[in-house]
Amino acid sequence: MKNVFVIGSKGIPSNYGGFETFVEKLTEYNDVNHTEIKYHVSCLSDNDQEYEHNNARCFNVKVPNIGPAKAVYYDIVALDHVLKYIENNKIEDAIIYVLACRIGPFIGHFKKKMEKLNVKLFVNPDGHEWKRAKWNWLIRKYWKYSEKLMVKHADLLVCDSITIEEYIKTCYAKFQPNTTFIAYGADVSKSPLVETDQKVVDWFQQFSVAFDQYYLIVGRFVPENNYETMISEFMNSNSQKDLVIITNVEKNKFYDHLKNKTGFESDPRVKFVGTVYDQDLLKFIREKAFAYLHGHEVGGTNPSLLEALASTKLNLLLDVGFNSEVAKDHAIYWSKTASSKGVSLKQQIHRVEENQDVISQLNAQQVIIDHYSWDKIVNDYSHLFLSE
Repeated sequence: MKNVFVIGSKGIPSNYGGFETFVEKLTEYNDVNHTEIKYHVSCLSDNDQEYEHNNARCFNVKVPNIGPAKAVYYDIVALDHVLKYIENNKIEDAIIYVLACRIGPFIGHFKKKMEKLNVKLFVNPDGHEWKRAKWNWLIRKYWKYSEKLMVKHADLLVCDSITIEEYIKTCYAKFQPNTTFIAYGADVSKSPLVETDQKVVDWFQQFSVAFDQYYLIVGRFVPENNYETMISEFMNSNSQKDLVIITNVEKNKFYDHLKNKTGFESDPRVKFVGTVYDQDLLKFIREKAFAYLHGHEVGGTNPSLLEALASTKLNLLLDVGFNSEVAKDHAIYWSKTASSKGVSLKQQIHRVEENQDVISQLNAQQVIIDHYSWDKIVNDYSHLFLSE
């Protein structure tokens, strides 16, 4: 039996979140198909209880509310718990899989104990967290330094993006990092809902949205997801469709900046509709959109992009490596500004509305089925862990 300890997600059963969904699917599919692996999952909590979920041992880690340092403290306490558990239970050849690079300054201390216990350290470097606009310069500096040390001490870095893997190999070449690529996964099934279901009727009526008559954005409400560009370009287009934005929008400084910069409140086509936690309804909303707009550029294989490619027939993506490596020639790409090297989102909106024959040629769903289904991703992880 191979014991794999997963640290860094908020835990399972998952609420919606990238790492949380990943761990949920990893344990769910393993429970059905790969009983030779035993997963142990750290869970952020207000108590220290243990329980079983998807045949995985879930252990709660009690963490005080100490602000931005909470996630770092959580990972450190979870890692300390794991090493004590491995030692006390005399577990041999274990793997600790750390999601994200939050605890670099502390990992050297723990790595010495891992080596004594014959434990391998795997790390998922995630995306370019140190580029996120929400962090001040000091936190960004910490993230970059922490990433460096996690790369230095990891036995293997599991990258969910080829672009991230290339960045790790190039930026930290002096460490000769050992890397592999396993993508994030997506649910390729159709929504079980139909047009007459009450929750569907209620949602579409509430926001005065019509099937196939809206562009859709789904993602975290942060500047690096390029909301300003997408809203401005859409408002400057002559489209008669709506722009539906599903996000955790709060009327904060960023919201006020967008309002003042774009004047979106004066355009009835632009509709902030809040969040949709019902995954069947969210999938149905994706399926009924005319097109999905994606402006993420900070890093990693983005879950919302995979979900859109699996469900929405037309996807207009910001032309960066993280997006093009996934969708390849099965999507339409736009640049932040129109130039000899790129086409603006406004121009692409006009193009696809004037020539809708392009939609049938994209077939993005097949890309997800072939390369990003959860069944494939979990199989890839199982082979990786068992080969160690």
